[in-house]
Amino acid sequence: MPNTQHLKDLTTQVRRDILRMVHKVNSGHPGGSLGCAEFFVTLYNEIMDRNEGFDMDGIGEDLFFLSNGHISPVYYSVLARSGYFPVDELNTFRLINSRLQGHPTTHEGLPGIRIASGSLGQGMSVAIGAAQAKKLNKDSHLIYSLHGDGELQEGQNWEAIMYASAKKVDNLIATVDLNGKQIDGATDDVLAMGDVKAKFEAFDWVVVEIKEGNDIDAILKGMAEAKSKTGQGKPVCVLLETMMGNGVDFMMHTHAWHGKAPNDEQLASALEQNPETLGDY
Repeated sequence: MPNTQHLKDLTTQVRRDILRMVHKVNSGHPGGSLGCAEFFVTLYNEIMDRNEGFDMDGIGEDLFFLSNGHISPVYYSVLARSGYFPVDELNTFRLINSRLQGHPTTHEGLPGIRIASGSLGQGMSVAIGAAQAKKLNKDSHLIYSLHGDGELQEGQNWEAIMYASAKKVDNLIATVDLNGKQIDGATDDVLAMGDVKAKFEAFDWVVVEIKEGNDIDAILKGMAEAKSKTGQGKPVCVLLETMMGNGVDFMMHTHAWHGKAPNDEQLASALEQNPETLGDY
């Protein structure tokens, strides 16, 4: 059985990492990162089958691709705390010559990062290609990916979504972070997506909904259901309903913290709401 208390403690520590990283350089994207902390912690610690060490081929293990690369703070924190690189390297976030740039890059060889991401809409295509490579290699492991709901406004997604079902890419679990917000406001105000579930189903995907996307038990249950739907001739979409800025009261219920760093006073308040659990870097 999963140690859910450890996962919760790790999530709290990851939130602290996110806040401190973004504050230090007065730059970055805390809102979506905080909203996806529970998902990343659960994915890397309970859901994915990962090899010891890291290589770009990723043969014999599940792979993850982050499409909405601006939420790199949560990605870097979870990778570091999952053993991919030293936790104290989080101190270098967004600094010149750092391996931890604002959007993930590959040219510096940061373990855990398989693609450069941040140009929204491209991750679905990459994940599908990786899933097809798994099949060609007769590797039964799965591909996981994460996408923003605002990101679905990019047309390339829908070409890829159509392709995945037509080619029966059934070893892919693509998760959409449904927080209803993007940099310029509510997604419904910027460009309403309508019924996202119905859209994916119309493209012949299987859809699993996680209504409480900031609850670790709900994530465990929902992702187990998603995994059970693979291998049946259809790609799987998980609709993960999260709260942007989750865990920090003044960052929740608004898009304002999509890409804004907290000042000293705000950082102190946010950290007080998330007491240290596993040690700061």
